[in-house]
Amino acid sequence: MTAPSGSDSRREQVEFYLLDHETPAGKAVDIGLLVLNLLFVLVLVVDTYPLAPGTETALLRFEMLVSVVLAGEYVLRIYSASNRVAELLNPYTIVDGVSILPALAVLLVPNLGVGALEVGLLRALRVARVLRLYRFTDDEVFFFGRIEEETLRGLRLLLTVLTIFFISAGLFYTVEQGPNPGVETFGDAFYYVVVTLTTVGFGDITPVTPAGRWVTVASILAGVLVVPWQAGRIVREWTASDKEDVTCPQCGLSYHDPDASHCKACGHVIYQEFDSR
Repeated sequence: MTAPSGSDSRREQVEFYLLDHETPAGKAVDIGLLVLNLLFVLVLVVDTYPLAPGTETALLRFEMLVSVVLAGEYVLRIYSASNRVAELLNPYTIVDGVSILPALAVLLVPNLGVGALEVGLLRALRVARVLRLYRFTDDEVFFFGRIEEETLRGLRLLLTVLTIFFISAGLFYTVEQGPNPGVETFGDAFYYVVVTLTTVGFGDITPVTPAGRWVTVASILAGVLVVPWQAGRIVREWTASDKEDVTCPQCGLSYHDPDASHCKACGHVIYQEFDSR
């Protein structure tokens, strides 16, 4: 990307620094947003543990402050977009809005009170904030430099697994905390999700509410469907990079070994296509 010049509009300058990973200002924005997002997620986890009243108040104030900063970034991202409608409908932007909505709702509607963050829909929406981290894997250029495409694919797969664990644990904690004596903190819920989705299933924690059972079912389905699908896609991309992009005219199979003279599916001669490349 080319650094903005004095002739660029303010909108173009804002867009540049929100997307840039190379200039000092762009790197500072990247690092700042990554740290705030990680702290945003950490507050959600810490908030489920017993805390001193002063610490709890400080965490809530910090959450409100971070929400305001991220809301500012959300507004600037839409303002600077060349196509604002497309940006509003961007899945990352939708997640950004949903993840900061609970704290902003409490901040803007005084009658709700901070206790509203601990119940119902607002608590569930807070779990979505972990999805904000996907924005940082949108391309292979990071504030510390460029990484290999294969490494980025592996990072996305790891983030997908952790996201399924985290969101499942957050939702399970939301519906089971209180009725279930075995779920007192986020750590308890995370432990249950990990042993369940990895099919270990010790049985020391089990869902006691209908909502908890449905969260468990949805989590298992997500783990069974999403992780193998993404892993398979990564494997196909890795293996395809070692193949010749040649399509068999007989059966339509694409990608063959570099030294293949016949299609491995139907046996049709394909070495002519390789010779013509």
